[in-house]
Amino acid sequence: MPSEVPAGISVLPVAGLPEFGPGDDLAAAVAGAAPWLADGDVVVVTSKVVSKVEGRLVRVEPGADREAARQRAIDGETVRTVARRGPLRIVQTPQGWVVAAAGIDASNVASDTLVLLPEDGDASARRLRARLGELAGVDVAVVVSDTFGRTWREGLTDVAVGAAGINALDDHRGAVDSHGNRLETTRVAVVDELAAAADLVKGKLAGVPVAVVRGLPPQRPAGDTDAGTRPLVRLPADDLFPYGTRDLVGSRAPVPGLVPRAGERDAAAAAFRVASAALPEFPVVLRHGGEGDGAVDVHLPDAVTTTSALNAGALVGAAIVQLHAEGWATRWEPAPTAGGTSLVGRLWLGAPPP
Repeated sequence: MPSEVPAGISVLPVAGLPEFGPGDDLAAAVAGAAPWLADGDVVVVTSKVVSKVEGRLVRVEPGADREAARQRAIDGETVRTVARRGPLRIVQTPQGWVVAAAGIDASNVASDTLVLLPEDGDASARRLRARLGELAGVDVAVVVSDTFGRTWREGLTDVAVGAAGINALDDHRGAVDSHGNRLETTRVAVVDELAAAADLVKGKLAGVPVAVVRGLPPQRPAGDTDAGTRPLVRLPADDLFPYGTRDLVGSRAPVPGLVPRAGERDAAAAAFRVASAALPEFPVVLRHGGEGDGAVDVHLPDAVTTTSALNAGALVGAAIVQLHAEGWATRWEPAPTAGGTSLVGRLWLGAPPP
């Protein structure tokens, strides 16, 4: 006699959805195609369709160079360049994601169109969740997914770039395992796991942009504390590998007027060397600015406080003294990051301030 099938989690594709465009009612289409939605389901939606209905599109003019248009779009969606090799760029987006090409996609769209990531994936998820509640009368969670590569691993997988009605992280810190060991660091990225699982039935070529995960134990935020995917963004203080590889420095154009030491390929390498030595406690990343300048970005490890500002001021002051001793022109430009989670100070090198 067959044994009983154990209870578990199921992943269900939502078939029959149309091609979406700006202004379309995504929630109405999902509710119509999935009348079987139930309380507790997690609706996983590909970011591309969210971006399409929200108008996050870049049109390429007829006869224009599509790759050049794509590079300009990447520039517009880049907060900082983490690393680059040839035309490939790994950048941080305004949303905080570190991703190739700022997540800009040219697949599954017309040849004259590029698709940007949703401007605020969490807000998109909240709107979709509320609208599904109105139309279908169900209490579901929503995850907005996108395809990312993984550092040191080949292949792609889907991760969450927006979420609502579900905790992004399942925090096991302080719990004790079956062997009596207390867990110190374990936090499971539940929404990323849901995004990856949903992609098994959505696929990249199947034309199914929405899936439903059913059977997940409730992991709902308490009260009004829905933080979406913000807890997934690793802050600079906790990031041991924030700036990629030496390609970051090697790809930069020389900064005119600066003299590198023997063995340094250009003044950009010299700038990185000086800033790294003078600011040992803070991650630094070399940028290449305009008007003949180069720059070093300094990420403070916490929100701006009197103490952190004073510490940063002392370290930056030491860097400037060392740079001036080597004949460099400098200026310091504070630049708060989106959300106020850290401060990026930009130390410009080369051309004197105007």
